[in-house]
Amino acid sequence: MSTFIINPHGRLQEWIAHDKGYFTAAGLNDYELRAHSLLTKDAPKRSTSHDALFDNLEGAYQTYEEGRDGAISCACHWTVNMAASADHGRLWGESYSISPCAIVVPEGSPVRRPEDLAGVPIHVGYQSGSHYTTIQALEPFLNTEEIELHFGGNPSDRVDQLLDGTAPAATVFGPQLYVVEQLGFRKIIDCTFMIAAMIDDGVEPDDARRYYEALRMAQADIDRMHQDYVHYYLNELPERHARLVDVRRFGPGERIVFEPYTEEMYNSTHKWVEERDIFDADKVGHGTYRQAVVRID
Repeated sequence: MSTFIINPHGRLQEWIAHDKGYFTAAGLNDYELRAHSLLTKDAPKRSTSHDALFDNLEGAYQTYEEGRDGAISCACHWTVNMAASADHGRLWGESYSISPCAIVVPEGSPVRRPEDLAGVPIHVGYQSGSHYTTIQALEPFLNTEEIELHFGGNPSDRVDQLLDGTAPAATVFGPQLYVVEQLGFRKIIDCTFMIAAMIDDGVEPDDARRYYEALRMAQADIDRMHQDYVHYYLNELPERHARLVDVRRFGPGERIVFEPYTEEMYNSTHKWVEERDIFDADKVGHGTYRQAVVRID
């Protein structure tokens, strides 16, 4: 059996499961935590030139097109849904997770309400969770043509853009949201940020089940007292951001929900994305729930 490669996702569960031996206890003996190079404590600060800010069309979906190196990895459920339907892996259908997420602005911004964001450039990741959820959150308040999205790279890039003043607003989630809130940025509206897992072709469902059994034990630890584990955020926060904040004040972050990602969730999410023309027609996959999603009977 090949090594089960796990791509962490800026959350606490994998680090707890590793350090407390939960993966081994669940029967997953040969595994490796392997973070993405742009989402680690050593990640460099990237350019905030005009091209980098506004023409960055490399997002979460593109990483699945190119092929991730993990047996299991996570991204927003919109992206995993669309990638699985296009046969870039299979969505794990036995659970999902929810992360805190919000659109934020600098403390001195005149923006106070969602309606004030009309025509304001909001920095998001292209075909990534922040892209979809910003539209979803603002549709009750603004017309489509009033929502102005600028594609500003990955979550850490958007923190950099908020800090150096090149982003008048940005959508951030998880530890990046905790960073900017602690630094005084103002939340305008909470967003729904649902996350799904993708398992690579050839991965045994039983190994994915063992992986999630370990995360279930870690989730129980977080639920009881997350403060004991917030230091794990330092494993993935870029050092330039970590030294600005006190992670002891951070919240529990992403929470895994051990309930199925249902066929209704799959179909309604896919339809929502298609209706908003987020993908070119030739990029939209047509795999059914049974074809795209792994369930354990």
